[in-house]
Amino acid sequence: MRRAEVRDRLRELIDARAPGDPMPSERALSASLRASRPTVRAAIDELARTGLLVRQHGRGTFTSPHKISQEVPAALDTPVPPAEGDWVSEVLEFRTEAAGARLGRRLQVSPGDLLLYVRRRRIVDGEPMAIEAIRLPAALVPGIGPEDFVAGSLYRRLRDHYGVSPAEAVQTVEPTVTDADESRLLDVPLLSPVLLFERTTQDETGQIVEFTRSIYRGDRYRITSHLRLGPDSG
Repeated sequence: MRRAEVRDRLRELIDARAPGDPMPSERALSASLRASRPTVRAAIDELARTGLLVRQHGRGTFTSPHKISQEVPAALDTPVPPAEGDWVSEVLEFRTEAAGARLGRRLQVSPGDLLLYVRRRRIVDGEPMAIEAIRLPAALVPGIGPEDFVAGSLYRRLRDHYGVSPAEAVQTVEPTVTDADESRLLDVPLLSPVLLFERTTQDETGQIVEFTRSIYRGDRYRITSHLRLGPDSG
C-alpha cells in the first residue's frame, strides 16, 4: 500500500477516535493495513507535522488533543467572547522600562516615557497554552501589581480600576515556530508550530493603551471567525 493510501486510512482511524486517544502501534498498523513499517512511519510523521497526531517519547502516538477555541465575530461593534476553558496566568517578568524609539512609535508615546512590561505564561485547564508580552503606558495604571495579571480579564480590570476603556484593537496573526525558551515554557519540542499574535489596542479617544505580542500553541489553539457575506463579497 502506498504512503498516500496509508495516510488516508490513518485519517479515518483518527476521525473514529476522541482527541488525545492512543493510536495502534506501528507494528499493528503495518499488519492491519498490509503496508511496510517504513511506509506507516512516514505517513505518521506526515500527519504529526500537520498536527493530527502527536508522538510522545516512550509512550506512543496519540490523536491531537482537544483544541481550545476562540470565536472572533466579524462585526467591529460585537464584543469578542472569552476563549473556552479555565484560564490562569503565571507572571514571569514584571517591570517598568523606557519606551525607546521603536515602542514609542508603536504606542505613540515619547521614547523616554515609561512602559509597564509584563511577560506571562497562560495556562488553560492545567496545560501551558501561550506566552504573552504585554506593554502598557505606566502612567495609565499607577499601583498595578503582578497579582493583577494572574486571573480575570485585564481589560475589565483596566475599566473598573483605572478608568481605561479599551474600545478597538488591530490584531495580526502569523505562523512561526518556538525557540528554546518558548519550547521550555510551553512544554513542546523545539521549533514547534505556534501562532504569533500582535495586538495594538486603543481607548474610546483613540489613545493607545496596550501593545501585546503573544504566541499560542499551534497544536492546541484554534480561531473561529463568523463572516457575514454580502452581494459584493469576493
